[in-house]
Order: sequence, then structure tokens, then C-alpha cells
Amino acid sequence: MTSNKRLYLILSFCLVPLIFPLIAMNISEEVNWSLFDFIIAGFLLLLLGLFIEIIFRKVKKAKNKIVFIALLFLIITIVWLELAVGIIGSPFAGS
Repeated sequence: MTSNKRLYLILSFCLVPLIFPLIAMNISEEVNWSLFDFIIAGFLLLLLGLFIEIIFRKVKKAKNKIVFIALLFLIITIVWLELAVGIIGSPFAGS
């Protein structure tokens, strides 16, 4: 797979999870995302996809790729949880 095709694939798959809260908002009153929530989530997912692509292009060893991608997922998960429910208690917490 060429690098550009892989980049488009990664970026498109990063935007797919945004469909689920959009559908859930139409089904349930418990999911209440604003436009700003979708923008922030899309931005985080796009950053995730871009950094994964950078890791694939720059890191040569497979073991190192796995470690860097796992760290990236951990960082994005912590940021997402902080924005959603405030697990750390920063001023950016969503609760």
C-alpha cells in the first residue's frame, strides 16, 4: 500500500467513530454533544491518525512502532477522558 493511500485510510477511519455519538443523539436523550464536542473529538482523532502515519513512516523497527503507537493511544485516551469526565481535575475537565 502506498503511503498516501495509507494516510487517507487512516484519516477516514479516524473520523468514523464520530458517527456513533451522532446516531446516539438521535436515539437517546442521554447523549448530548455540541458542535464543539464534535470538533474537539474530530481534532483528537485526526491527530491520532496523523501521528500514527508519522510513526509508520519514521520508525523502522516493528517493536518500536508498537511501543510508540501504544503510548500514543494512552496519551489520547487520557486527554479524551480528562475532557469528558475530568479524571485529573484540570480546568479543561468536562464535569
